[in-house]
Amino acid sequence: MFSQTAEYALRAISLLAERHPAPLKTSQIAEATRVPRPYLFKVLQALGRSGIVESRRGIGGGVSLAKELNEVTILDVVNAVDPIQRITKCPIGLAAHGVELCPMHSRLDAALANIEEIFGDTTLAEILAEQSGGRCKFPRVKLKP
Repeated sequence: MFSQTAEYALRAISLLAERHPAPLKTSQIAEATRVPRPYLFKVLQALGRSGIVESRRGIGGGVSLAKELNEVTILDVVNAVDPIQRITKCPIGLAAHGVELCPMHSRLDAALANIEEIFGDTTLAEILAEQSGGRCKFPRVKLKP
């Protein structure tokens, strides 16, 4: 249901949230999240344009969250890289549907609305606070002092 791009963005953000406020090198993020480095560059650029991450060059530089954990929602991350596409008109262009969706597309749109609501109400701080066994455990990455 979600694109590979959204999955990669969520992996990268989860790692950055765990290590917040320490910056990580792109190579560290790629290795720990198992995201191909060229694809990760694309994802991080989109997250940067959205103001979710920032990058600094040079010694002590790297990529880090640009906001606090309680200011970033899962919806912010997904919408930065591959926005959820709500269904506002008949996807196959049937004139008979007019301005109303058929029952199937109406239900699909309602499901997307629920996802938007849940993702919009879930911050990175909440995700990190849940210490359940089902959370992805990233391999430790070496941080330079």
